Amino acid sequence: MRHTGFRRTFVAIGVCSSLALAASACGSGDDDTASGKTRITVNCEPPKSAKVDRTFFDDDTAAFEKQNPDIDVVAHDAFPCQDPKTFGAKLAGGQMEDVFYTYFTDARHVVDINQAADLTPYLKDLKSYDTIQKQLRDIYTVDGKVYGIPRTGYSMGLIYNRKLFQKAGLDPDKPPATWEEVRADAKRIAALGNGTVGYADYSAQNQGGWHFTAELYSQGGDVVGADGKASVDTPEGHAVLRNLHDMRWTDDSMGSKQLLIINDVQQMMGSGKLGMYLSAPDNIPILVKEKGGDYKDLALAPMPGGKGTLIGGDGYMFNKKDTPAQIRAGLKWLDHMFLTPGKGFLGDYARAKKNDAPVGLPEPRLFTGAADAKDQQVKKANANVPVENYQAFLDGNQQLQMKIEPPNAQQIYSVLDSVVSAVLTKKDADIDQLLKEASAKIDSIPRS
Repeated sequence: MRHTGFRRTFVAIGVCSSLALAASACGSGDDDTASGKTRITVNCEPPKSAKVDRTFFDDDTAAFEKQNPDIDVVAHDAFPCQDPKTFGAKLAGGQMEDVFYTYFTDARHVVDINQAADLTPYLKDLKSYDTIQKQLRDIYTVDGKVYGIPRTGYSMGLIYNRKLFQKAGLDPDKPPATWEEVRADAKRIAALGNGTVGYADYSAQNQGGWHFTAELYSQGGDVVGADGKASVDTPEGHAVLRNLHDMRWTDDSMGSKQLLIINDVQQMMGSGKLGMYLSAPDNIPILVKEKGGDYKDLALAPMPGGKGTLIGGDGYMFNKKDTPAQIRAGLKWLDHMFLTPGKGFLGDYARAKKNDAPVGLPEPRLFTGAADAKDQQVKKANANVPVENYQAFLDGNQQLQMKIEPPNAQQIYSVLDSVVSAVLTKKDADIDQLLKEASAKIDSIPRS
């Protein structure tokens, strides 16, 4: 659900311009061997409006071409990195770039409609592949074949305001680990008065369904079972809604204003009026740079419940028309740009620090073993945010099951949105009936 940024604060996608589309397909399979070079088109170049990120991206691509004079990289930009309004049409029309950006949730669909190249025979050309977390690699693996390469990954956690915890007599170094503790802490924070809200949640624009899913995972539940059938009408699903209902109506710790979306909640947290909400680490710089927050006041804990957390992220897939030379060139480009610890567009932490980008956030954490150790070492050496505020998140995540969003996520979130909004706006909402109806609606969604 979360639209991951191309770097830290912006999102972009490269799409063919109208002129380019009129002339030829983005992913033509023409590797321009006549000129002696292998030509690849790639997307997710930052737009010109994101001057710093655009410069980094172009500089890194130029350095790659200098190191590989036999490869010509043509980058496309626009906003965002993947536009749902155009993504499906581009796929169906065979108009994707040679190397194109996808969310984790798109991987299976792209393979199912036969628009992705099989990368399995070429993985030896990707030096970093075995260093990437297996659970992320598996997202792009279908029936034993590899069709994509992860670029970033995130997991949900609990952002909380250390200053409000202290004011409420709570220990900011011991964030709530269970939903019972979240409820108790939220009640004490709301008791501070003056418009302070203990806990906030989304309940509109499919975002409520997204958070319901994350909270269900944290309880050990699932939105859809292994058989493809809805599994929301369960004890875990009831526990999620009962907890939200009781915080909203019994404790009055969620405030009276509901039908909130992400911007509303970020504004509340940035202004110092909110104790806790669920999010990924990338929200923290937004809270500081756009919403008036302070890094020292913002901390991150793992998902309450101790059983699971929702993960997401992005990566690159390759056009099925690509030649072997283009696939090898594209894999080399990914290694250079995104997959070398401590270097490249996402990993050059020293460069990021010089340009006042936040360094030291606990994610993305893409690598394992020695590669992860090196990446973390360089990040720590250049950190410009209070990394100690995120240690609980790092430690707690090691114990959680990492679970990707369900198939047909947006359709499911639309169904669950109405469930969450009903519980938060109607004191007498019938949880049993809501979950029964939601289950039937989810089962009626055509499988992609």
